[in-house]
Amino acid sequence: MLRQTQSVTRRVFLAGSAAAAATLTGQQAPRSQGAESAPGARKIKLGVVGCGGRGAWIAGLFRKHDGYVMHAVADYFPETAQAAGEALGVDPARRFSGLSGYRRLIESGVEAVALETPPYFFPEHVQAAVEAGLHVYMAKPVAVDVPGCLQVAAAAKKATAAQRCFLVDYQMPTDPHVLECVTRYRDGALGQLGLVRSFYYGGLFGDPPLTDTIESRLRSLIWVNDVGLGGSYHVNACIHPIQAMMWTLGQTPVAAVGISRTARAEPHGDSHDMYGITFEFADGLIWTHSGRHSRGLRGLDDVLAACEFFGDAYMLIGYGGRAVIRGGAKHYAGGTIDNLYEAGAVRNIAAFHRHIVNSDFANDTVRMAIDSCLATILAREACLRKGRLTMDELLQKNRRLEVNLAGLKA
Repeated sequence: MLRQTQSVTRRVFLAGSAAAAATLTGQQAPRSQGAESAPGARKIKLGVVGCGGRGAWIAGLFRKHDGYVMHAVADYFPETAQAAGEALGVDPARRFSGLSGYRRLIESGVEAVALETPPYFFPEHVQAAVEAGLHVYMAKPVAVDVPGCLQVAAAAKKATAAQRCFLVDYQMPTDPHVLECVTRYRDGALGQLGLVRSFYYGGLFGDPPLTDTIESRLRSLIWVNDVGLGGSYHVNACIHPIQAMMWTLGQTPVAAVGISRTARAEPHGDSHDMYGITFEFADGLIWTHSGRHSRGLRGLDDVLAACEFFGDAYMLIGYGGRAVIRGGAKHYAGGTIDNLYEAGAVRNIAAFHRHIVNSDFANDTVRMAIDSCLATILAREACLRKGRLTMDELLQKNRRLEVNLAGLKA
């Protein structure tokens, strides 16, 4: 699975959450691209929470960077934590497991954490890490529901105030060709936009029969099939072009209307896997998005994810292929978006280190991470009601998704 402006004002009626809701305005282009930290820069003691497939892979990329010491690992499954610790050279005394393993990792002497668990757990883990004074690097989506988004937003705000770095690992905004296109767009390359479109077409993950506990759902990205644990296929995967579209436009949708369904054979999780969505912006711009998650599109090479912009000229950016602007005074022949899944993560890992050692606490990936997560949740819920849902209604409802953790190892 892909892991992966201008100020925006909207009314937020969320009782008791004024401070968190206040962070829901404004997006800035992230500064995560750029040169590596200076050779010989200090080492940062890192702990990795979630050491399955992507977690172990991300940990390996951190290890390849010269600026980190792999200090501790934590995973629900003890054998996974042990295997990751062995591969990373982590002292056996700092390989933690169970639901509370992340707390022991936080107490082990780390300076920073990389969070790679199912997103249901992110808000709790983020809050604990920030309260402990740690720098935070995390995967997307930041949460599965509105309360989770607000909890992460509040924690990130606290991290910034405490002069700690907080980076959410989106890759598309780090690609140089995508950045060039977006820069030209903001300089007026497309003129007046009439329509924008995005899509994500990718594969499925295993969805085996349910068991007495959710333990079996915590492995091998099975949790993507479960709305409570993973947010849904839409929130997990479609969020890539959703985030890129919002980052480019500098806008957050005010409403969504859509319809979705389950098309995979023998589903056991409750996530839909086919989506047709229209977002509304306050200025009247129309945005259509489609998502298809099905067999026959397995593996990263088979993922098709892109954003199209139709104005006086045409612009295309994506998770692969080419980034280009056709027509107009600021035509850009573009270039190939190469190996973004890894290259973007490598750039973000380097940026995280650079920001820490340079005391750069702008934390400008947070805003887009919160707003894009809320937008995907908005679309998911609009599809479930088969009708229109406004962002104000979503925030007012403030519905929390519950997951039954009974029977899991503490």
